[in-house]
Formats: sequence, C-alpha cells, structure tokens
Amino acid sequence: MKLLKLILLITSISIIGKAQSKQPNIVWISFEDMSPVLSCYGDSTANTPNIDALSKESQVFNNAFSTAGVCAPSRSAIITGMYPISIGTNHMRTGRDIMGWGNDTYREEKGVLDKEGNNVREYSAVLPEEVKCFTEYLRKEGYYCTNNAKTDYQFAAPFTAWDENDTKAHWRNRGEDQPFFAVFNFNETHESKIWKNKDLPLTVDKNKVSLPTYYPDTPEVREDVARMYANLELLDKRVGYIINQLKKDGLYENTYIFFFSDHGGPLPRQKREVIASGLHVPFMIKYPNAEKVGYTDQLINFIDLAPSMIELAGGKIPHHLQGKSFFSENRKYSFAARDRMDEFTSARRSVTDGRYLYVRYLEEDATSYQDINYRLQIPTMRVMKEMYETGELNDVQSAWFNPLKTNEILFDLSKDPEETNNLMTSKEHAKVVKRFRGVMDKWLKSTSDICIEPEAKMIEKMWPNNQQPTTSKVLGAVHKGELKLSCTTKGASIGYQINEGKWKVYHQPIVLKEGDKVSTKAIRIGYKESEITIFNK
Repeated sequence: MKLLKLILLITSISIIGKAQSKQPNIVWISFEDMSPVLSCYGDSTANTPNIDALSKESQVFNNAFSTAGVCAPSRSAIITGMYPISIGTNHMRTGRDIMGWGNDTYREEKGVLDKEGNNVREYSAVLPEEVKCFTEYLRKEGYYCTNNAKTDYQFAAPFTAWDENDTKAHWRNRGEDQPFFAVFNFNETHESKIWKNKDLPLTVDKNKVSLPTYYPDTPEVREDVARMYANLELLDKRVGYIINQLKKDGLYENTYIFFFSDHGGPLPRQKREVIASGLHVPFMIKYPNAEKVGYTDQLINFIDLAPSMIELAGGKIPHHLQGKSFFSENRKYSFAARDRMDEFTSARRSVTDGRYLYVRYLEEDATSYQDINYRLQIPTMRVMKEMYETGELNDVQSAWFNPLKTNEILFDLSKDPEETNNLMTSKEHAKVVKRFRGVMDKWLKSTSDICIEPEAKMIEKMWPNNQQPTTSKVLGAVHKGELKLSCTTKGASIGYQINEGKWKVYHQPIVLKEGDKVSTKAIRIGYKESEITIFNK
C-alpha cells in the first residue's frame, strides 16, 4: 500500500512538473500613440468594453515607459532589447522597411539634415554584431513567431526574425502543438488618424472632453481630443476580435496576453516628447488563468520586453541585452532619448523613477518645440502655432514654444501630472536634482551614446564608402549525414529551408535525408542578405 502511494506521488509530481515546464503561448496586442487614457487608469471618456474586460483579468502596470516618444526608435528598442542611442537607431526615421536601401536623393528632397547641416541619406542602421531580433531566440526554442504586420525597426526586418511577417500572419498557421508568439499591431490610434478619420462619426462628445491645461480651449482642439478618444473606441473593436479568436480556438485561458502602446499620446506636446506625455503608456499582462490581477507600480522600460519574452519561453537571456526581465528583476529608473525627428534635430535625454522625471537638453538655446511639417497636419497644432505667434496663449500654453531658460527640467509627476512646473531651481528639490544628474551621467557613460555625434558621420561608419555592406554567403560542410553551416560575416544569422519548405533559423547541425535540398542564406542586421547557397544530400 505504501509502495502504491509512493508511486502515485511520484507520478503526480512528474505530471505537475511537465505541466509547469510546458512552453506558454504569448500574444501581443500592440497599438500606437496612446497615453494611459483608459477606464482602467481612471479615464472613462472612451467606451472600451473589450479593453475594460481584459484589464479586469490582467495585471495593470502604472509605470510603464517607452524609450522614445515616437514609433521607430521605440520599436527598435522593443525588438532588440537595446537602447536606441547605443545601437544607432534613435533618429526618426532612417528609411523604408525594405532590404535594399540606398536612395541617396530621398532625404535631400525632404530637406533632412543632421545637426551640422549635412544631408542625411536614407539608410539602414547597422547594429553591433551581437545584436539580434529577440524573436530569433524564441524560434530556436521552438516557437512559431508571427508579426501582423508593422515592423519599423530602423532596419529591414531580417528573414530570420519571423516565421510570418505580413498582414496574414497568425498563430493558426503554426505546426501542431507548437507554442506561438503572435504580435498584432493596430494603428487606429496613430497620430495620422486625427486627421485621416475626420469624416468618420465622432462617437465622443467634444463638448464634454477634458482638456490638458497646456491646450487652449478652441473648437479645433476639442474636436481633436474627442477624435483621439473615438479612435480608442475603434481600437477596442480590434482588441475584441483577437480576444474572440483566442476563445474560439480554446486558447484564451492558457495564453499570456500583453497589451500596450508603442509610446505616449498622439497630440502636440505628447508624441515625440521625452516627458511622461510622450513616454508613459498603458501596459497590462493577462496571465494564463488570470493568475495575477490588479495594479502594480513596478517600473518597466521597453528594453525589458525582449529578455522577459526569452525567459518566458524558457531560453537563456544573452548577456549583451541592456534590458532585464521584469518577471525576475525590478528596475529603479527608466531612460529615454530623442535626437532627429524628421527634418529637425534636437538632442535630449530623460530619466524617471515613476515619480520624478528629469530631462537634459544636449544643446544650447534649445526649445522643446520644433516646427515639424508632418505634425502640422493636426488642426490643434496649427491653431496653437497661430495663437502663439499672435500672443493669445497663456504662460503654460506658451512654455512649449518658448526658448528654455535652462537645459534641464525636473517634474514631480505625482503632484504635476501635466508637467507644467519645472523644479530645477527649487531648493526643496536640490537633492533630487543632484540624484538625477548623477543617474543620467552614469547612464550616458554606460550606454556609449553614439547618436550624439552628427548623424552623417555615424552613417559613414555603418556604410563604408557610402555603400550598404553585404552579408557573406553561407559556408557548409557535411559530416556523417549532418550539415554544419557558418558565415564569415561577424554577427550574421543563418537561415535555411529544406526542399522549398519554410525558412528556419539555423542553430544546430541539420540532419540530412537522401534527396534533401537545403537552401541557405545569411543576414546581419543592417546588411544586405547574402546570396543563396544550396547544399544537396
């Protein structure tokens, strides 16, 4: 009897161990340009029943921040787990998401110059040799990785990053019993939708929306703020669609669902800024079976997403990653940076601990505002600019346009959530200022900020002789029925397909069968792909 109980106990422990070690499914619902203006954060202006329901089954983060106030640098940080200033991806934007770059006249026609007045050509950032898209590590752990469909990484997405990377990408295309990591990117809340959706029904009453104190109360401003909330309602429908698909497939309960915006709000003095209005994002995690619910003040920076996903998938976190898994570690500070934004360069760096936010401008006679042409399509931006020029804005509303009196700013987010009171000269906050100056100095030194040099010079180093480098072809050797592959380009990732099948990431020798044809190619991020090399059994 005792022996039988012992056998049953051992069997039970074994079953539990296998269940716990099963790789979880992961879904990201990523959207654009939105601050935490949702019901779960205390703002019920928009009617978002699907997001509300998700939040009640999720852990909701009060202190999640992007590394940049705009999409491309932010998405670069997300996919690499690296600060954009340390890998040369912080300028907005480098070019198109294609493999063959190099339109030398594109930037000249747009009038895009670096801080020394040099023409900035279209280019793909060449990343340090150790840096990969984190999804490669997931794929090596057996995950089916899909992206639907925005990338915008400041370099063309390497073919080794995703099993599927298009508007049809979906977990439903995976192999039987294969764990999946599926990303869905929704653009209903993007800045451009403020004017592109102007003919759609305005489902939020513009006369009832609350306006930040840094905006004048005009019909145009009210219309744009109401449109922002109406766009959130459009997003909610897309969220509901994904949730329903998960439930229909019987996957909802046992899937991690991450829900977050790529940076802060879409409106002027929000998007592009490295203060909380441009960096603070809604962020929640629905654990399998709603294991964790409620609110947390844990501080998160977007560079933490990569190592967190690798850990969740059961992989080993590479040492070079600058982020830390938020499942295992708590960070004290979140950092962000801004350099060129379209046709204007204004270098600034910021750091927050969740309560205070400190900004350092890296140039003399700076202003927070730049006259960016793309943003002038927003009616609010045009009205504010006109009112500033005619002296109709009050002191708070004018501050964004005025030359800065100091190249440093300190805000207390707990008492001043709209960030209108600079505390740099406050004697009461002298110790806080000293602390944040030291934290910023240490960070800039440790990250090797390469974006501080003129962008044209940085490009010269990435593209010797003004030419995009090309990855060397794959080399291979067959020994005892196994094909071993290599590439002489440092940092190159190798992919292969067997008999015209799907491309896979090479990470161990390939066992060949009689008649197999193995096609291979390699890519280093920022380089052109190698030519295809074929090996036969």
